[in-house]
Amino acid sequence: MDGFEAIAASAVPLTGGYGGETFAVSAAGEDAVLKLYAQQPGRAAVDAALLRLVRGLLPVPRVLDVQVDEVGGDPTYLLTERLPGINLQTFLETATEAQRESVGGQLGELLVRLSGMPFLTFGQFRGSDLAIESFGSGGLTQWVDHHLGALNLNEEQSDSLRTVIDRAEDLSDTGVQRICLVHSDFNAKNLLVDPETARITGLVDWEFAHAGSPYADLGNLLRFGTDPVLERAALRVVRETGPELGDRLVERARAADLWALIDLAARAGTNRVATAAHALITRMADTGDLAAGRPDPDVVH
Repeated sequence: MDGFEAIAASAVPLTGGYGGETFAVSAAGEDAVLKLYAQQPGRAAVDAALLRLVRGLLPVPRVLDVQVDEVGGDPTYLLTERLPGINLQTFLETATEAQRESVGGQLGELLVRLSGMPFLTFGQFRGSDLAIESFGSGGLTQWVDHHLGALNLNEEQSDSLRTVIDRAEDLSDTGVQRICLVHSDFNAKNLLVDPETARITGLVDWEFAHAGSPYADLGNLLRFGTDPVLERAALRVVRETGPELGDRLVERARAADLWALIDLAARAGTNRVATAAHALITRMADTGDLAAGRPDPDVVH
């Protein structure tokens, strides 16, 4: 049995993602996580490089092994240590208000660190040197038009959504234009927390990370607006300690999140997050409003 087969023999699927390619394994006498890249083989080199780049700045796992080329029929893969803690989504189900506020502040700190890691151009990463390749998608209006057929909106809803998009593009054009590292899946399912201390122990699943907007990860966190205590704490830390992002922070974050939200909504039915994204986009189209009924986390009720 070769090294990969020995590792894979102990594999147990991990919940949290939707690709079915992440497993808990035993390797070299320690608990580890094995990520396979059958669908995007080139991403193994990128993810390994990103984890090495940010380790010590963000709570990410050590890279134990990586195979960046398909060998003997085995997929490319990344093997990392398994970080302690439980999924933040699970933790928040029973967390006290004080714990949620503490976690929110820590999330704000992570957002500040991400937004302070600069790049010169927008785009997706390629290879172990993290070269940046343009997305080549044009503006947000073109992005929406490309996905409009899959959104299954009627003509009135489509026109209303385009109005929302126009306003969102105005927000993006008048915001801070700095380019930074974007995790691009910054939400509770990809964060780990120590249930005893309420300290964040991990930010995982970097497969969508790219160089992009400093508002994007905040927009992801605020996407479904389920915990105003946590969100207010995160916003406070971002405003008080982060690089200047200007006014109308919540709106700009929601505008930046539209790229990912529309991509998700076009895949409604494939998983519960995509279906929830479609419901949110439909509410935007029905109301003509970027908030779409989501509460403003800055307003205390």
